[in-house]
Amino acid sequence: MKRSYDEQSFGPPQSKQRLNSYGDSYSIDDESSRNARKVADHYSARSNQSLEEREASPIIHLKKLNNWIKSVLIQLYAHRGDAVLDLACGKGGDLIKWDKAKIGYYVGVDIAEGSIRDCRTRYNGDDNQQSRRKKFSFPARLICADCYETRLDEYLGNDGPYDICSCQFAMHYSWSTEARARRALANVSALLRPGGTFIGTMPDANVIVKRLREAEGLSFGNSVYWISFDEEYSQKKFRASSPFGIKYKFHLEDAVDCPEWIVPFHLFKSLAEEYDLELVFVKNSHEFVEEYLKKPEFTELMRRLGALGDGRNDQSTLSQDEWDVAYLYLSFVLRKRGQPNPSQKKINANRGKMYIAEDDIEFITSD
Repeated sequence: MKRSYDEQSFGPPQSKQRLNSYGDSYSIDDESSRNARKVADHYSARSNQSLEEREASPIIHLKKLNNWIKSVLIQLYAHRGDAVLDLACGKGGDLIKWDKAKIGYYVGVDIAEGSIRDCRTRYNGDDNQQSRRKKFSFPARLICADCYETRLDEYLGNDGPYDICSCQFAMHYSWSTEARARRALANVSALLRPGGTFIGTMPDANVIVKRLREAEGLSFGNSVYWISFDEEYSQKKFRASSPFGIKYKFHLEDAVDCPEWIVPFHLFKSLAEEYDLELVFVKNSHEFVEEYLKKPEFTELMRRLGALGDGRNDQSTLSQDEWDVAYLYLSFVLRKRGQPNPSQKKINANRGKMYIAEDDIEFITSD
């Protein structure tokens, strides 16, 4: 289905000033820091699930669909030997996807210490589930940091440039303030090589605002999710002069229960352009599935992942309520301006390790 991204509900970013060489730090207010900590604590507290627990999840097919979408993005844009920067990498759920893409080097960054430690366990194959699989073929670094406040461009400056950056289901956490949104994009732009790719997924603001306006009150949802806005948005209108910090509470069964922020995509695109990141495409998840499920290689991938059943004995599939949740999200691809220079590509694999000890996890704080 074709979707238009309405540019009338919100105004443009108020400040068009770029960071001087990505160098001038913004002050981050206390509320923003508290909100970031809430998100970090939520994800840190979530334990790794066993295969049996995962399969019993009320949104198991939605999780499988999201994994399919991320796998398609990685297969489309990652290349053998690529250096990857994975922002908000969580517990390392995409490590196998990167391994199948035969990347050469991986750096994972996440604000949640518990998630980073779980990612280390998954990478090393220390837990019972992962010990059955082969070792990952690429060296890695793991960093605990808020990538929307921390000067990753400085900290990782000697490690880059990276060929591809990924931020899955997390970019909207940067939109609590303009400062955080700019820091996120500044980090991505500074660390990507010219011609490098930024792939991601995040909530679709158009869909969320549309459903809010269709709802009788300030909440809406179904059997597996609900979204609730505060009374300050009782008119269901958003000031064009304040496109950042539009907070709502999002609850998704067995997955998410924390504050999130509206990201008007036309503003995200406009802000990204200030940091030399040009839009390649944006697609709502329904449109994404409709387009790429027509391609045989991705149809087979969908069958193997089981989001729509395996097409044989397993007839279980995404419920209507899970499909409605999928409609809340979009996928995007941005490309860093400029032409790649192969002679300048760094060999940075020696900075990673094939086994990450606890002491190898790096902790960095924001400005």
